[in-house]
Amino acid sequence: MTQSGSNALTGAEAMVRLLQAHGVKHIFGLCGDTTLPFYDALYRLDHGIQHILTRDERSAAYMADGYARVTNRVGVCEGPSGGGATYILPGVVEANESSVALLAITSDVSVNSLGRYPLTELDQTSLYRPLTKYNGVIDTAGRLPNMVRAAFRAATTGRPGAAHLGFPFDVQKAPVEADDVWAQPDFGAFPAWPAGPDPRAVEDAASAILAAKRPVVVCGGGVVLAGGEAALAALAERLNMVVATTVSGQGSLADDHPNHLGVVGSNGGVPATRAVMDEADLVVFVSCRAGSVTTERWRSPAAGTKIVHIDSDPMVISANYATDVAVVADARLALEALNRALDEMGVEGVDFGGAEKVAAAKGVKFAAFAELAGSDERPIRPERIIADLNAVLPPEAIIVADPGTPCPYFSAFYRVPRAGRHFITNRAHGALGYSMAAAAGVQVGRPDAKVISAMGDGSFGFTVGEFETITRLNLPVTFLVFSNSVFGWIKAGQKSGYDKRYFSVDFNRTDHAAVAAAFGVKSWRVEDPADLKHTLAAAVEHPGPTLVDIVSQPLQDARAPVSEWVA
Repeated sequence: MTQSGSNALTGAEAMVRLLQAHGVKHIFGLCGDTTLPFYDALYRLDHGIQHILTRDERSAAYMADGYARVTNRVGVCEGPSGGGATYILPGVVEANESSVALLAITSDVSVNSLGRYPLTELDQTSLYRPLTKYNGVIDTAGRLPNMVRAAFRAATTGRPGAAHLGFPFDVQKAPVEADDVWAQPDFGAFPAWPAGPDPRAVEDAASAILAAKRPVVVCGGGVVLAGGEAALAALAERLNMVVATTVSGQGSLADDHPNHLGVVGSNGGVPATRAVMDEADLVVFVSCRAGSVTTERWRSPAAGTKIVHIDSDPMVISANYATDVAVVADARLALEALNRALDEMGVEGVDFGGAEKVAAAKGVKFAAFAELAGSDERPIRPERIIADLNAVLPPEAIIVADPGTPCPYFSAFYRVPRAGRHFITNRAHGALGYSMAAAAGVQVGRPDAKVISAMGDGSFGFTVGEFETITRLNLPVTFLVFSNSVFGWIKAGQKSGYDKRYFSVDFNRTDHAAVAAAFGVKSWRVEDPADLKHTLAAAVEHPGPTLVDIVSQPLQDARAPVSEWVA
């Protein structure tokens, strides 16, 4: 454990020391009147924490989220009372529902002014209660150290998630006993203290797999969060099983692994991969909630399919499917235990033919993709963008995509030749405006990686102000704008489900390259497919922040891998 000295501290100083003791190196946030004591403590104390000033509290939370996903450290964001406490919410709930450890600190009005109508008074306790794993307003300085430790402990253990602490102005100035300012360093990273599985459940899971004829493993985001990629590959290879992923589970296996079917479900799945899922007589969900997108609204796998479900959260298991075997455990520990059980059972020579099924399905999938990716049509097809990116990006690149136009194309067709965290998107709540800010957080957390932020022009409009943050820090992120002057996901839905009754989804085209250039970002605009590949290469190779504004085909006119639009 880390102990402090014996001198008295103010609440603000104690907060800084507690963050330091938990190993925090970066804080993303935005200043406010009620945060002044905290900022003054950050200024005066020697703590080794870099504060990154953002232009919007929402961006601060998204930056902390992206940072946490690539470092497995707790992402810390902060904002002021009132409006700041409301603006920061979208990133907090996204991290919480995505099992990402995040701590949001929002300053608050003084406790002794509550109920007297002070400026920015807000019931933060009630606001954050349903959206976080841990939540509390620190109403006395004596409670501060224990509440900070509880927030880190909650965020990092079990199923990781988001914690929120309200930090009133007068508590920041009140005295705190220095001897109570200590931390359990384990809770600075996640998953902390992962729980192993019940051996009997592991044996039952192994037996269920061996009894199947056409098993398929479907991995969610927890495999990468837990570091279970190697154990998953060992299981897939020893039994020659099909492994698929959710959108969030990308990276569980390398995309070119012979057993990796790719993303399945209504966003990124295609008929050829869906057919493999439909034929399965056993599905092993690993850290996957089996939600509406992954299962095509619970149609694939079909009701009655045998299910083995591995998850650290028991509430996820059997929420949507009757489960034959439940394994409540960390994904890595469960997969490692499953491999050991197969060793102890002396399993040899079991071959489910997964690689052959994968090769056939992906052959059909990528043949159709290649036809579109080679098109010279204008506006530029999204498939062409993905193909050219595959050709120019280094293997360690990290893609951060907004959930609109870019997401299904990257999920279906972008290929990363190694396992791990190489694709990030906000799939829990799907808010636009995530990519730019989250990519900045990723770049701070992984300064040696090539980071790509992909967004539609709708998302661009949400967070364009963060270009100032990015140029101030000289973050070498490459931004790609799929420019089609429409909220394309909604318009495609209006086309497929509402007989082309388009309403209030179109807007004027922006010269995104000119806007970015005004902030100091080196920018290009591409309308001709012949110019795309070399422009992307130039943007990727440039040492500072870059943007490529690509005039692209709108979703309602495209052949996106989204099942509800394919009639």
